Amino acid sequence: MLNQNTNVVLDACVLYPWCLRDFLVTLAANGMFRAKWTLEIHDEWIRNLVKNRPDLDRLKLERQRNLMVRAIPDSLVENYQHRISSLSLPDPDDRHVLAAAIQSKSQYILTKNLKDFPLHILERFGIKAIAPDEFTLKLIDTQKDMVAEAIEEQRARCKNPPYSLDELCGMLSRDGLSLSMSRLK
Repeated sequence: MLNQNTNVVLDACVLYPWCLRDFLVTLAANGMFRAKWTLEIHDEWIRNLVKNRPDLDRLKLERQRNLMVRAIPDSLVENYQHRISSLSLPDPDDRHVLAAAIQSKSQYILTKNLKDFPLHILERFGIKAIAPDEFTLKLIDTQKDMVAEAIEEQRARCKNPPYSLDELCGMLSRDGLSLSMSRLK
């Protein structure tokens, strides 16, 4: 069961889209789970975003990273690097994510790349890879009102440009939360 004591490592792929990133940070800041990440994970989503969107200012993205780290106390996982070389995953570049999950005693890795985190490897560490939609559905099942409040908080912060609740839910659907947004409606 997901609750305020559940540690969840957020993979770079779920931090890449701004709308999903902001939503997940809002959920964690509201105490629905304990978000975990590393500077390496942050560097990955920022690097990929700047590569794919050269119009974005890297300094602004780094400022956002710093705000995220400050907004979620105890989110930054450190001293995990020694674990990386002993781990084996289909994509060796993802070993740092699993190492961070082990180090932070996380129960989940939140990722869109489930195939990169096979169950037979993760279960040895008591960790499960979970997709954003499945994760959010679990939160809705136990804390529906809090999830709805988090979306409304996020919408209220969107000023330039402002978004209606339907527009924001549409963006979250496109970011991979289609079942969750349908359930909330």
